[in-house]
Amino acid sequence: MADVERFPFPDPVEDARFEGLRDFAEKVRNEGRAFVLGGISAGMLEMGLWLRGFENFFCDLRENRALAEAICDKILELKMRYWEKALSLLGDLVDVVQEGDDYGGQQGLLISPQIWREVFKPRLRQLFSHIKRCAPHVFIFFHSCGSIYEIIPDLIEVGVDILNPVQVAAANMDTKRLKREFGDCLTFWGGGVDTQKVLPRGTPEQVREEVKRRIEDLAPGGGFVFATVHNIQADVPPENILAMWEAVQEFGRYR
Repeated sequence: MADVERFPFPDPVEDARFEGLRDFAEKVRNEGRAFVLGGISAGMLEMGLWLRGFENFFCDLRENRALAEAICDKILELKMRYWEKALSLLGDLVDVVQEGDDYGGQQGLLISPQIWREVFKPRLRQLFSHIKRCAPHVFIFFHSCGSIYEIIPDLIEVGVDILNPVQVAAANMDTKRLKREFGDCLTFWGGGVDTQKVLPRGTPEQVREEVKRRIEDLAPGGGFVFATVHNIQADVPPENILAMWEAVQEFGRYR
């Protein structure tokens, strides 16, 4: 645990982090757009994996819980300090705050639901409660890749308002089911088109049908921001990007 305290973590509240941000936020708001403010690092699980190495940190969560929790607590402390400073400077201009932690793989969670609920859930609750105390009006956007269906109710419980990226090709991430079960509580930001197979390898017609299907699943009643599951990669054919854009224009308007 002493090693965690001695580690030279970056200063989350150094002035350079916020230089020019207020002017930029005012510009965005004056243009009639929402202002989304990101955090300072990846989430507690990801940071633990990067600091300790994947194998070590996964083992820590089982066999050396005190060390794993000390790392998580340090990341939580840095995040809370950052958000307190950021929202004191910009809170009146911020619409959405962005946090995230990748908990899922292609077939399921990277760790057991029990460990996630013991280690990460209470710290997320603490983080989001702190953000809401600093700026009660903001919406909390949370990015978590993979198959995370099993913990979506928990994310809602601790304060998540917006879920991203909605990895539709992962197990149990069917958009119709997600909308039916969680659409009253969550906005889905993403899930607009699969980026593992359809967008890079499908035909333009398949892309069009995929976009149409996802909009029909996620948009009814509101609470959907169209976005690809992942950033558009270099192997995506230009004609598929065009097909996606045209399909969004055709099907992606609330009526």
